[in-house]
Amino acid sequence: MAKFSDFLEIDIRVGTITKVQDFPEARKPAFKLEIDFGHLGSKRSSAQITDLYDQTNLVGKQILAIVNFPPLQIGPFISEVLTLGIPDERGQVVLAIPELTVENGVRLY
Repeated sequence: MAKFSDFLEIDIRVGTITKVQDFPEARKPAFKLEIDFGHLGSKRSSAQITDLYDQTNLVGKQILAIVNFPPLQIGPFISEVLTLGIPDERGQVVLAIPELTVENGVRLY
């Protein structure tokens, strides 16, 4: 069993997607995202969310991401945060998003 203190070590924050690009070099279909985390600044993420989302409906969407994992090299791209999602019944990733708009950079508790 995990302790509450273990959960607190994972820093999950709200951010708004400001830029989306195709990521043709990724092994699985993915987008390159730029996400505004308010006082934490802008961070980049690779996200395998192309089944349910396209570039036009992602810009401006608030998402949840883990911001304190080490950066990960994915092909020629450095992913700085882990964008969170939940697989649906077909295995397609549904983004974890706040129900209402909140300030960018707010931490999930």
